[in-house]
Amino acid sequence: MERSQLIKEGAISLGAYLLFILITLLVPVLGTFTLLLLPVPFLLFTNRHGLRPAIFLALFSLAVLFIITGPFALPLILSTAAGGIVTGELLRRKKHAFGVLLGGSLAFIAAILINYIGSIVLLGINPVDEIQNVLRDSVAASEDMLGFMGPQNEEAFEAAYQFINHLGYIAPVMFVMFGTGYAFLVQWISSLWMRKKSGYLTERFPPFREWSFPRSFIWYYLLTFILVFTDPEEGTALFIAAANLMPILEAVMIIQGFAFIFFFFHKKGRSVAFPIIIMIVSFLLPLLLTVVRILGIIDLGFDLRKRMNSQK
Repeated sequence: MERSQLIKEGAISLGAYLLFILITLLVPVLGTFTLLLLPVPFLLFTNRHGLRPAIFLALFSLAVLFIITGPFALPLILSTAAGGIVTGELLRRKKHAFGVLLGGSLAFIAAILINYIGSIVLLGINPVDEIQNVLRDSVAASEDMLGFMGPQNEEAFEAAYQFINHLGYIAPVMFVMFGTGYAFLVQWISSLWMRKKSGYLTERFPPFREWSFPRSFIWYYLLTFILVFTDPEEGTALFIAAANLMPILEAVMIIQGFAFIFFFFHKKGRSVAFPIIIMIVSFLLPLLLTVVRILGIIDLGFDLRKRMNSQK
């Protein structure tokens, strides 16, 4: 490709990136959506031109953004460009969809960690502590407003304060879940765009009904459950390990359970609307979500889908 065409597409990618940043920072509602689009210009440029031109684009974007935002440019570029470039390069190499997701997730999680550590070391600001302070002020304001309604709200406020106090312990799992979720959405949006606009055949995720985790996750879940059952002292290494592992493993079992539900209705020839409705209702009713998690444990432990497929 001619250098002029490369420069032209680089300028377009930079312009789109700066536009998304302005909307994200200045338009509250629409900015929530454009936040997902920030890595996309780097992803598409990397997929089309390769790793080296994409790195030069990121460095040039850093210089331009530094003029506009000052030192804030570095964490902003790091948070968005790194994951976009890694995801775009993996798509260019036609890696499996889950392999692309893994690479993108690791890149976004690494960027979050670097920014988090940099904020503490360079600025003396712990973002988690700041979030806790904001949440405490919000709960305190709500408590003052609703205090006249009687003592029935005391347990709810105590639970809220306890959750806020535990945020410092579960920061790692929040980083992992946010990075993975963000990577998934960026990959999904970019793949839709690439297939629609350029006819590029990206590797698709398999149907949700076919998703399944390795059976070893059962043992991880069991060991973590036993660790939680021993009730380790708050603040110890075992307590922090349990507090971070359990949410991830519970999410794994819930995904496994929903995948089995989708498989079951597909096997029975039912409409996909039924499992979708069950999924929506499950997030509204925590008890039903517990049933889904148990179903995922059973499916993963006894391979229910394989048994159903083997039935005549």
